[in-house]
Amino acid sequence: MNQPLANIHPNSKIGENVKIDPFVTIEEDVQIGDGTWIGPNAVIMDGARIGKNCKIFPSAVIAGIPQDLKFKGEVTTVVIGDNTTIREFVTVNRGTAAKETTIIGQNCLLQSYSHVAHDCIIQNNVILGSYTGLAGEVEVADYAIVSPYSAVHQFVKIGRHSFIAGGSLVRKDIPPFVIVANEPLAYAGVNSVGLRRRGFSIDRVNEIQQVYRYLYQKGMNNSQALEAIQNEMEKSDEREEILAFIKASDRGIVRGAQD
Repeated sequence: MNQPLANIHPNSKIGENVKIDPFVTIEEDVQIGDGTWIGPNAVIMDGARIGKNCKIFPSAVIAGIPQDLKFKGEVTTVVIGDNTTIREFVTVNRGTAAKETTIIGQNCLLQSYSHVAHDCIIQNNVILGSYTGLAGEVEVADYAIVSPYSAVHQFVKIGRHSFIAGGSLVRKDIPPFVIVANEPLAYAGVNSVGLRRRGFSIDRVNEIQQVYRYLYQKGMNNSQALEAIQNEMEKSDEREEILAFIKASDRGIVRGAQD
């Protein structure tokens, strides 16, 4: 860990077997877990809490202050879970008074030049493609994939196991288990290939598809579709997850292509 060409504050907390390459800057209020690698020219600023066995590639900037005019210098953090990889030139801003922290879960991949703004919550096993930008207070659930060059509006919620096509402008919430694509962004089907890869049975995938037929293919509005799903489909974990996501959506969910 002793790297004479790095600028490491003596009060920072560095775990065991951490490898720090030349020209890294690590500020005072920083914690880095065991086995993590910090690549050349990376900047780890006050408030960073980095887990174990992470990989921070060259020129990434972790825990920069928020790009939010409401930020008044409050003490906030960025929390990064174990085994997460952050590639070249990624920027992750710390939280504001709104949530006090920006969270990136375990086993995530943030590809080069992606940006995570203040108070975002990214859960586990998420992939952000290169040049993707998340505005403030975006929430991304487990196993979601946001493809390269996508831009996500502030406060948007992205459901589990969803897939967002490259170059998307995401202004509405993305429900669980779906693929969205095209411009304007629209529902393009259930992420059946991704679900089967993650162990979902054919019956579970078919049930998810049936839920979305009510929402996007039967000519109903959302209220009518939700009522029909509750009355006509058997209760299941996936059905309940989709219903709960839609009912809790403040921005509204992405529409179908026919709309």
